[in-house]
Amino acid sequence: MTFPNAAAAGARAGIASPGAVGEGFPATLTVHRDFAIGALDRRLFGAFVEHLGRCVYTGIFEPGHPTADEQGFRGDVKALVKELGVTLVRYPGGNFMSGYDWEDGVGPRDQRPRRLDLAWYSTETNQVGTNEFMAWCEELGLSPMFGVNLGTRGMDDARRYLEYCCHPGGTELSDRRRAHGVEPPHRIPLWCLGNEMDGPWQIGRKTPDEYGRLAQETAKLMRMLQPGIELAACGSSAFDMATYGEWEDRVLSHCHDEVDFVSLHSYFVKPFAPDGVLPPGADTSTESFFAQIETNARYIEATVAIADAVAARRRSKKRLMLSFDEWNVWYRARHGHHLKQDGWPEAPRLLEEVYTVEDALLVGGMLCMLMNHADRVKVACLAQLVNVIAPIMTEPGGPAWRQTIFWPFALASRFGRGTVLRPSIASPTYPHVKEGELPYLVASVVWNEDDGTLAVFALNRHLAAPMDLAVALQGLGGDAGLALGEAWELHDLDLHATNTVDLPDRFQPRALGGICVDGDTLRATLRPASWNVIVLRPR
Repeated sequence: MTFPNAAAAGARAGIASPGAVGEGFPATLTVHRDFAIGALDRRLFGAFVEHLGRCVYTGIFEPGHPTADEQGFRGDVKALVKELGVTLVRYPGGNFMSGYDWEDGVGPRDQRPRRLDLAWYSTETNQVGTNEFMAWCEELGLSPMFGVNLGTRGMDDARRYLEYCCHPGGTELSDRRRAHGVEPPHRIPLWCLGNEMDGPWQIGRKTPDEYGRLAQETAKLMRMLQPGIELAACGSSAFDMATYGEWEDRVLSHCHDEVDFVSLHSYFVKPFAPDGVLPPGADTSTESFFAQIETNARYIEATVAIADAVAARRRSKKRLMLSFDEWNVWYRARHGHHLKQDGWPEAPRLLEEVYTVEDALLVGGMLCMLMNHADRVKVACLAQLVNVIAPIMTEPGGPAWRQTIFWPFALASRFGRGTVLRPSIASPTYPHVKEGELPYLVASVVWNEDDGTLAVFALNRHLAAPMDLAVALQGLGGDAGLALGEAWELHDLDLHATNTVDLPDRFQPRALGGICVDGDTLRATLRPASWNVIVLRPR
């Protein structure tokens, strides 16, 4: 990944280059090569493509666009997806999945039916379906994570879909795929068993026992056909759902032995009123916004505890992993016409959140937190990929550009390779009403044993003071030690700044200077409200 000339871009946007920072407050981070959390699964850097709004149509797919390929996929978007560093993509939903008939999206495009999508009150043209999406994934080197409809359909439909996609040939369904021009079977190693099945908004909502039994039997049937696939059962739709906890316990009491993952979904919010009138006492502070990093850490740890309690009751050594397959900031475009438009339009502008610098810093902190749970979180999907609560935006027939949240994800994916080391943090704190005393420093450290590279990811949550960070690197670097490879910071004096079609490079990484590596100690000054990456390499 090659970054643009940040200083030049900043000058064009009218942004002054950051000057020298003053004396900061001290914080220390200590890691040791022998104290590891776990291997970082590269599927942690996944994303999500749903047939929702403009994610697919005029997002990844727009025949007639100047950059479109023969299949109709936008070349400018493909280039940005590669730069973003996405490794896995979840498809085709989302809420859309609970009413989706997969047969509508295969075969000759001119024979595919137009359908009403009841999840998003839109008209679905089915011009992109299974085979087109898989061809797009294969071209970009992305691992697919498919879902089966357990809302309006069920276990036999899941079996049929899997057979169509993944059986080599010689049966009606696999030969149908081959007749559609796809001779070799698709390689789809990971499947979701439905989506948010406890949500009142969900098509075909289930009770935990209804869903648990359905997930169990669907998983058994799919494994009969493809024994090696991995399967994710739906956890509760959010940590603050009334169903959370009891749902996971009841669902897993049925399907624990048949699945590999429990899914988690989380969207970070601030009090927001479209009319600008907030309720009395609403906390819109950045400090409280950033505290959702710890809230989601508790969400992960509580879900692990429930899954392990079910395993203990079953006297099972099996440990379920977590798939955090929907997460992002989402609160501005979450009302009225952002959710539903009249007249069943095609590809309406839905959920098109415009991200700020503040949002990017929270996303960076969330990435640190996910990496610090690498022992159990093996899959994660930023929701979504293009236009719909997304790091990439497009205009129909026009340009594509990077939102602010593009950058922490791209940096984390680029340098997050290897083993996550357990961070020991000593930092001043600030109080939060729900999460208690929170350290200003949020950090994760990833060591790549193959090439000796060490990546330090660090968020300074203090909004006014720089942080004098000392990192003790114990047992790392060998006799020759480590030296600075490169360093980047995400920082802007305006936390509400955004990237737009007119100023697409308003916010982007800048080189981080003033770093000293002396023996086994790294020292750096982190600006207030900044997310940083420091990469060390063997001398």
